[in-house]
Amino acid sequence: MLTHPTLDQMQALGFKGMAEAYRDMAERGQSSELNREDWLALMLDREAATRADKRLANRLRQARLRFPEACIEDIDFAAERGLDRRAVLSLAQGVWLKAHENLIVTGQTGTGKTWLACAIAHQAARLDHSVLYVRMPRLFEDLAMARLDGRLPRLIDRLARVQLLVLDDWGTHGLTDRQRLDLLEICEERYHRRSTLITAQIPVTAWHDLIGEATIADAILDRVIHNAHRIGLKGDSMRKKKSTTDLTQPTTTENNPD
Repeated sequence: MLTHPTLDQMQALGFKGMAEAYRDMAERGQSSELNREDWLALMLDREAATRADKRLANRLRQARLRFPEACIEDIDFAAERGLDRRAVLSLAQGVWLKAHENLIVTGQTGTGKTWLACAIAHQAARLDHSVLYVRMPRLFEDLAMARLDGRLPRLIDRLARVQLLVLDDWGTHGLTDRQRLDLLEICEERYHRRSTLITAQIPVTAWHDLIGEATIADAILDRVIHNAHRIGLKGDSMRKKKSTTDLTQPTTTENNPD
């Protein structure tokens, strides 16, 4: 069997996973132990896994998560902050994403809102959904700059099309008239079409006053709240816990709260 020309053809056609499986089996002398169907199945499985890994890596890179390594498996359910394991694992199944529902995570600073949001966003990427993370202050800065240089329609389209938009630090400051209108346009474009994950320090009941203008606030909240799952985090800052355990705590667990 002409191993090297075959490998070259696989590489040229973009079948990197198949080429790796072919090489591995040839080097281990497994070719005589497998029939053609098994040989082909193993190569196809490797190719599918390689492409899935590459697709996930691309999605995570484009997502720009604040904590890109955060994942569902590393969530600290033992911390006393009212986090329901069953609810989180149910969200991890992704049904809410397919239904274009929203998720709101609230809690005091340091309770892990951002880390949890990134873990859920990471899971969404695993489920083959496109993801984008952005802090609200930075979002409004980007929108203002895009308006000046003519990129606004393209930016709004990007925000509208991503399958999971993570808006971190919702409500850290009041909104201008322009910001209210921009936020309403984004919410309108995404309503019943895509899912949005919001983190906020202030409770949902205070959002109306924070947005400011009553009519626009009603319109925004109607598109955000009424089809949203909610997670309310309680308790002290996890940074306090981290400061006393960071010499022994594994780095792969939830050690980086918002």
